[in-house]
This record gives sequence, C-alpha cells and structure tokens, in this order.
Amino acid sequence: MFNRLRDDIQNIMQRDPAARSSWEVLTCYPGLHAIVMHRWAQFFWRNQFHWLGRFIAHLSRMLTGIEIHPGATIGQRVFIDHGFGVVIGETAEIGDECTIYQGVTLGGTSLTKGAKRHPTLERGVIVGAGAKVLGGFTIGAGAKIGSNSVVVKAVTAGATAVGNPAHVMNKQEDEFNQARFSAYGVTAGGDDPIAKALHKLIEHAGLQEQQIQHLQAALKQAGIACAARESEDMFDSESLNKLVD
Repeated sequence: MFNRLRDDIQNIMQRDPAARSSWEVLTCYPGLHAIVMHRWAQFFWRNQFHWLGRFIAHLSRMLTGIEIHPGATIGQRVFIDHGFGVVIGETAEIGDECTIYQGVTLGGTSLTKGAKRHPTLERGVIVGAGAKVLGGFTIGAGAKIGSNSVVVKAVTAGATAVGNPAHVMNKQEDEFNQARFSAYGVTAGGDDPIAKALHKLIEHAGLQEQQIQHLQAALKQAGIACAARESEDMFDSESLNKLVD
C-alpha cells in the first residue's frame, strides 16, 4: 500500500510543476486523496459491503469534490489534477499513468444494469478539463482528449480528439505528439479539425474569386460585356478566416 502511495506522489511531482514537496502533495492534493479513499471504498464494494463502499465514496466527494463510484477500476499512477467536478462512473476503467483534469465526466449512456456503460481509458490517456467521455467504448493508449470535448465513440491509440462532437486530428500531428505529455490534452499545432476544414474551403473559394475576376477582365478586353458586380458582393476571405479563428 505504501509503495503504491509513494508511486502516486512521485508521479504527481513529475507531472505538476507546482508541486514543491512530497509532503505538500500528500496533504494538499485532493486528486490523491480521492484515489486513496477510492481504494478503501472499492475494497468494501468488492467484498459485498456495497453500502459502506458507497458511503466512503460519498465522504470522498464531500471532502475532495471528486466523485468516483466504488465499482470503477483505477490503475496505478493515475493523476487527477485539481479534480473539482470530476465524475467517474461505476463501470469506468482507467489504465496506469492516465491524467484527468477538473470537470471531466466519464459517464454512461445506457440504463442497462450490469452492462459496460462507462468508458475504458487505456494506459497514458490524457483527458483535458471539462471533457465528457460518454459510453462504454475504449480510448486507446496514449490518446489525448482536448478540453471541453464531447467524445461519444472510440478513439484509437495515440490519437488526439477535440471538439463537440469530438473529431480526431490529423494523424501526422498525432504521431508527432504521441510520445509527449500534453497538459490538458493540448498539443502543438492542435487546431480543431473542423476549423481547419473551413479554412481550406475559404481558401479555395478565394482562389475561385480571383479566377472569376481574371475571366471578367479577359472578357472585357475581348469586347464582351459582363454584368457589373457590387463591391459588397466581393468575397472577403480574410474576414471569414478571422470569424473561424
């Protein structure tokens, strides 16, 4: 038990630059307190003392602001950073060395008792603040979930999912960032894929506008009359790109 606690403290020291000492982590980090109390609650839950397990989980929620069902499975060296508002459901499974930030929900969308209703996070997954992962699917090892994303389907290992509903980012960027720890699931060059697609569409429309202007000029030189265009009808790609940003 003490070896596992020591591992948890060392893991927090490595991942949180604000942590100044092991004593500070042990006494002032609610994420660590919630995980320790979850182990007590889970012990009673697995030994059929369900009420006692739920009551310990309830006390943990009051003390830490983190709600973990005693039936949830949590691996080693899991770091719940800040943690306030985190909700982890009964059939959730969290692998070793995962990082979960404040406001995260690992929730279920099914009402079937005994079914796998909550997500599985494989080793090293990072879930950014406010993200919602809803359903009994798997988030692959090393995947990153951006802050405030809503994930309703599986994410492959090493991928980065952002947006509502979440979309997987460019695979080359995922491979570049896979081996790096990314606080809050934020990665280098990690733009929303929908925004990227919109930028490309705007760029394409701008090129078409230039071609139309060249064609009009060529027709005018050839003596072919063209209907005049109002200035407000001209395509403004710069303004549209600012809106998307």
